[in-house]
Parts: sequence; structure tokens; C-alpha cells
Amino acid sequence: MTEQRAYPHGVTCWIDSEQPDLDAATHFYAELFGWTLTDAVPPGAPGSYLIATLDGRDVAALGPSTAGAATWNTYIAVDDADATAAAVAKAGGAIVAGPWDAGPGGRAAACTDPAGAPFRLWQARRRLGAQLVNVPNTWNFSDLHTPERDAALTFYAPLFGWVGVEVPRAGTMLQVPGYGDHLAATVDPSIHERQASAPPGFADVIGGLVVAPDEPAHWHVVFSVADRDETAATAERLGATVLQSEDGHWVRTALVRDPQGAEFTVSQFTPPDDW
Repeated sequence: MTEQRAYPHGVTCWIDSEQPDLDAATHFYAELFGWTLTDAVPPGAPGSYLIATLDGRDVAALGPSTAGAATWNTYIAVDDADATAAAVAKAGGAIVAGPWDAGPGGRAAACTDPAGAPFRLWQARRRLGAQLVNVPNTWNFSDLHTPERDAALTFYAPLFGWVGVEVPRAGTMLQVPGYGDHLAATVDPSIHERQASAPPGFADVIGGLVVAPDEPAHWHVVFSVADRDETAATAERLGATVLQSEDGHWVRTALVRDPQGAEFTVSQFTPPDDW
């Protein structure tokens, strides 16, 4: 494995959760996923931002909720947060906060798309983004739940270079062309060989798009797990609610609402025999 570099522009790169009771959230996610959480805010400075690590590598973060509600946020890597934020507003989105400097780690902005889905921009400096993904108890994908596929792509594609591709039995996948080559040159040199039987361009996938006209538009976080049923049972023991379970062609999933109300999916990869 070679050294990680900053995520290319347009690639989903980081997730964090805002929680009303940070201590309770720390207990829940540490027990559920085996994370170690360390405050990135220097001693004596106001606030907290807890970086979650697994095997010593950054996987997510928890912070205090300023709105009183628990939620998971998805960040998209950009070359220039200020320029992209301006482009978001010009394209019909809204800037909720920022851009602001997040210490020496990078520069961020909080946005919403025209349908109202919140997302964040991340211009990396010292903190590049998630260092470990797609293995059990780490972030797998973030999926955009939106009322209209074409309207969403009209907004996001020019900003981030996304291509929407229909994958049989998986729906619309969002690709950043060339991302698989970036992974092969950096942290995952065998990705193309490992995915030789996958649909074309699968290594370029950075998320999914779910048409959901009956839901508020939002970005939904998915975590990889080794065993869907075991993880769901652990979540319930820790005070969460399992809202739905589903066995699909590629994965076994469970939709979970954590004890403070933030929803996420846990996903066990169960490829077909011809994978």
C-alpha cells in the first residue's frame, strides 16, 4: 500500500455526525464499531471534535449538535472551497455556513442542493479525509436520496464531474471518471484486478443516487460490516432502533436509527456467485 494523497475533486471524502449528547454518542459508536475517539480540539480551546480511528487510521468524526438534532454529514473533496461554494450558489444551491478554516486541517463549507439535501465541501490541507474505508466498521458509501434523478445530476455533475451510471440490480451509481486509477496509484494498487468482473467503471464509483420522492432530500451514510445481523443486534442492545432489513443482490443491509436519532445503514457485502 502506498501513501495516501488528498482525495480528487468531486470525491466524497469524509463523514461526521452531530450529536446532542456527545458522551452518549461516543459510547454508542465505540461499542458498535470498535472505534477509538480522540478530541482534535486543543486543550483550552472551546468545543470538541472527536476523530474516530480504527487500527490507528481516521474513519469518521463526532461533534456536538448546534441544532439539537442528530445527523450524519457527508463531505465532498474540492480543490478550492471558496470557488466551489460560489458555484454551488450560482447553480441554485445554498451556502448555509462558511467557507471557514477548520484549523490547519482544511477549509470547509456547509451547503444544500436545490432539493434541500445538506452536504459539505472539504478543501484538504493537513487532514486529507478518511484513511480507511470499505472494510468492516468503516464508511462504505454515501448515497443521495433525492426526489428527481435528472435534476440532481444537473446540479451536481458540473460542480464535481459526476457521471450517473445505471448498474444492474444496484440502481444509479455516481462516478468520478479516473478515480479508480487514482486509487490504484495510491492506496489500492490491486483495485482494477480485484474488480475485473465488476460492472465497467465500478472502481470510479463514489456513491449512489436513490430516487425517493416521499423522503426529505438528504445524503445517507452507509457503513461496511462483517455481519449485518450481529451488528444490528448490537445496535439494538446499545439503544438504537433497527428500522428495516433487506437482502439484496450484492449486500445484506439494515437501516438503523441511533439512540439520538441519526440514521445510517450497515451493509454486509454478499456478492453473487459470478463475482
